[in-house]
Amino acid sequence: MKIAIMQPYLFPYLGYFQLLAAADKFVMLDDVHFINKGWINRNRILINGHSTMFTLPLDQASQNKLIKDIQVKQDKRWVSKFLKSIEMSYKKAPYFKGVFPLIQTAIEREVVGISDMVYYSLLEINKYLKIETEIVPHSGSYDTKGLQGQDRIIEICSLCGASDYINPIGGLELYDRAKFEERNINLSFLSPVLDPYPQHSDVFIAGLSIIDVLMQNSPEQVNLFLKNYNLLNAK
Repeated sequence: MKIAIMQPYLFPYLGYFQLLAAADKFVMLDDVHFINKGWINRNRILINGHSTMFTLPLDQASQNKLIKDIQVKQDKRWVSKFLKSIEMSYKKAPYFKGVFPLIQTAIEREVVGISDMVYYSLLEINKYLKIETEIVPHSGSYDTKGLQGQDRIIEICSLCGASDYINPIGGLELYDRAKFEERNINLSFLSPVLDPYPQHSDVFIAGLSIIDVLMQNSPEQVNLFLKNYNLLNAK
């Protein structure tokens, strides 16, 4: 079984979904500390041809709290403004009619925690793209208390019965292949490839939210994008 583990990100970029789709099980690491100005509750979309950040408002977010304990601020005005921005920016996009309801369902869902909102949004996108990867929130599923860093990742893999662990390329220097091999786990790193596609901008802007990718490409084309990455074995 191939396992990938990542913090919950709201409408993340294509590379996040390449990692998710490459695994049989995707563990959403929601019981680590929140990161201010990270990607947990924000990302970028294209507005008037320019990359523009959106940020879901949270209630008393702090790096002293775990992600699973951070609540979404119940701000209907923000939700309305966000959806209006999406509509105005992408209403002429070829796949707007199929994608906008998906975003609306995810963002209007009555949830308390940011991790819950991310979880349900990932499920909606998986369903739309027919990705079969199982998504499992770490909290409530696995007991790894007292473990940190690499030791915690290895323990999660073992509890899942993993034969392979796939990590984003950014963690290349963080892990020791020998430690994984001691538990009969193959360690590899995914380096995303972000293929250009038509956008309403003068030049292609890579790495925008999956929202932009879905609006401009068919599910079949997105699935081709998901398979276009480089997988490197740990040295």
